[in-house]
Amino acid sequence: MKSTVPMKTETLKVPGASLYYEVRGAGPVLLMMPGGPADAGAFRNIAGYLDSDYTVVTYDPRGLSHSTLEEPVQDDRIVEIFADDAHRLLTATAKEPAFVFASSGGAVIALELAARHPEQVRTLVSHEPPAPALLPDPARERAAMEEITQTYRSAGIGPAMQKFMVQTRIRGGPPPPPQGEPAPEMREAMAQMKRNMDFWLGHSFQAIAAYEPDFTALKTGSTRIVPAVGEQSRGELANDGGLGLAERLGTKAAVFPGAHGGFESHAAEFATKLREVLRG
Repeated sequence: MKSTVPMKTETLKVPGASLYYEVRGAGPVLLMMPGGPADAGAFRNIAGYLDSDYTVVTYDPRGLSHSTLEEPVQDDRIVEIFADDAHRLLTATAKEPAFVFASSGGAVIALELAARHPEQVRTLVSHEPPAPALLPDPARERAAMEEITQTYRSAGIGPAMQKFMVQTRIRGGPPPPPQGEPAPEMREAMAQMKRNMDFWLGHSFQAIAAYEPDFTALKTGSTRIVPAVGEQSRGELANDGGLGLAERLGTKAAVFPGAHGGFESHAAEFATKLREVLRG
């Protein structure tokens, strides 16, 4: 059953930025890491199905939504910087090793978190990490991602996203734009999403493409790592990434309800599966 537990909002100063985060519930900390241009809002639905058992911590990664930059970001170190942000957030919110659920690009960054700070992460569920290093032909995927970045720089978000949908093989596509004149709050939400898309495509997208996980550290560290895939996303690039991670770690991928965004579209069922996986 979905709860109505009050949410607290906080900010955390980190080197070069200020992180906005939300806290719900009680119990062991469950940090939820979004991917791409997404922010804490990606998990607001499923958080209500989890906060009876966990202290659910969600956040806006630096440069996105309410998390502001205080100095230029180093594009070639974004994975390491974002992982350090998550480490600092866990230091501020958890008194013992935490659970981490991470999706998409966040699932890649969480691998760096687990490699660097295994003492902070009890169990990591890495849901559909789209890292080329986890795929059968990394060079081809990196070249395709470089082309998407160059298309964004020369032609903008729309043409870049068309190529992104082809490369990632995501079915369905984005929802159609609203008809008529949007309300002021909708206009602001659309403007915020455009700013997030610009930051993602202009800065962090290429860093995810270049990232090489430290598999030795992941295998020898104390963190229990559970690769995960969506039941309805078979054949998509990120699903293949989850399967590739499982193969590299010598384990099996957990199958979750829904597709790449199953935690939104199938929140109740997804939460049930996540509890089962976290309990081991």
